[in-house]
Amino acid sequence: MNLDQTKHKMEGAVDALRKEFGGLRTGRASVNLLDGVQVDAYGSMMPLNQVGTVGVPEPRLITVQVWDKGLVKNAEKAIRDAGLGLNPQPDGQIIRVPLPELSSERRQELVKIAGKYTEQARVAVRNVRRDAMDAIKKEKLPEDENKAQTEKVQKLTDEYIKKIDDSFTAKEKEITQI
Repeated sequence: MNLDQTKHKMEGAVDALRKEFGGLRTGRASVNLLDGVQVDAYGSMMPLNQVGTVGVPEPRLITVQVWDKGLVKNAEKAIRDAGLGLNPQPDGQIIRVPLPELSSERRQELVKIAGKYTEQARVAVRNVRRDAMDAIKKEKLPEDENKAQTEKVQKLTDEYIKKIDDSFTAKEKEITQI
C-alpha cells in the first residue's frame, strides 16, 4: 500500500471539487465560469479559451477577445447556449458578458449544487480510503503494523474530508453574500 499514491488520489478529488466550484456563477465574474463553453470552430468543438482571451475587467463583467473575427458569432452563440443564463454582447472582436444580479432563489439553488459537488468529492475520498484499506488487508502485515497503516489512511481521509468541507463553507459564503 502506497500512502503517497493514496494522498495523490485524495488531492485529485479536492482539485476536482475546486474546479467544479469555479464553474458555479456566484454573481462575481471569474474566467473559470466559461471553462466549460465549447465553440464550433474550424469544423470541430474547441474550448472558448482556445479561440480567444477571457478576461475580467470588472467584478461583474467578463470579456472574450476572439482572435479570429469569423468566430465571434460562434463564440457568442456558444456562451448563450451554455446554460449559464448569460447574455453575451458582441462588439467587434470583443464579446462582453455582463453578469446579472442573482436572485435569492438562484443563490439557494447554487448552494444545493455546491452541496452535491461536495458530497461527490467526499465519496471519492472515501472510495480512495476503501481501496487503500483493501490493499493493506491484502499485504497480510503483522497486526500492529496493519493497525498503524490503517490509522495513517484514516488520518489522511479525515484531513481531506476537512479540506472539502472547508471549501464548501467558503463557497457557500461566497454564493450567499449579497
